[in-house]
Amino acid sequence: MSAPILGPGFNALFYKECLRFWKVAFQTIVAPVVTTLLYLLIFSHVLESNVKVYDGRVSYTSFLIPGLVMMAVLQNAFANSSSSLIQSKMMRSIIFILLPPITSLEIFCAYVFGAMVRGLCVGLGVWLITFPFVGAAAAVPQQPLWALAFAACGSAIMGTLGLIAGIWSEKFDHLAVFQNFIIMPLTFLSGVFYSIHSLPAFWQSLSHFNPIFYMIDGFRYGFFGIADVSPWRSLAVVAFFVIALSIIAMRMIASGYKLRQ
Repeated sequence: MSAPILGPGFNALFYKECLRFWKVAFQTIVAPVVTTLLYLLIFSHVLESNVKVYDGRVSYTSFLIPGLVMMAVLQNAFANSSSSLIQSKMMRSIIFILLPPITSLEIFCAYVFGAMVRGLCVGLGVWLITFPFVGAAAAVPQQPLWALAFAACGSAIMGTLGLIAGIWSEKFDHLAVFQNFIIMPLTFLSGVFYSIHSLPAFWQSLSHFNPIFYMIDGFRYGFFGIADVSPWRSLAVVAFFVIALSIIAMRMIASGYKLRQ
């Protein structure tokens, strides 16, 4: 009988990752939900009557909700794996993960799956509190499988990127470089608050080089059945980044890069 690919080591580390953020859920779950609610209140109030999207077929508030949900998913998935790794490195507790007979695959999956759970929990919380703004019927995705696929793949990408950032960083200042100069700009310039068709031609073209744009646009397609680009194209781009970043993260873990020094 062959041994399972993910054994007790994965189970223990995954449980630890989930327990880590759940113990302080007010900070890791409730606070991001409240912050996103503020975005919704401000932008929907100011721009509802001034911005038309998809030729007026979707109200601006309805358009905004999937973008905010996905933004919350992505940011919190990244925050979970990156902060967990950098804390373990700085507190020297990473040794208790490296010494036991836990494979690189188990370490990778435990951190990424833990990040996905947190990201999806925050996204679910944001989605639920939006019901009073557009009604439960309007907030329900028309293509739920598409929405779920992009939410899962997007959180996996950001969880993996957070893992890479945590391994590479030697202190919180290094991690802030990822958050402030990569994650935040790409997120805000990805179409969360606008359709890229409202942009000049140059900025529309530039948006197609932003991978987060495809995550959000594909997720929004799951809600309305309308998107700025083909959902299949978005899925292909997202799948490519899932595979590429996973290979990079796995090689970093297997080699002990900045983990065993």
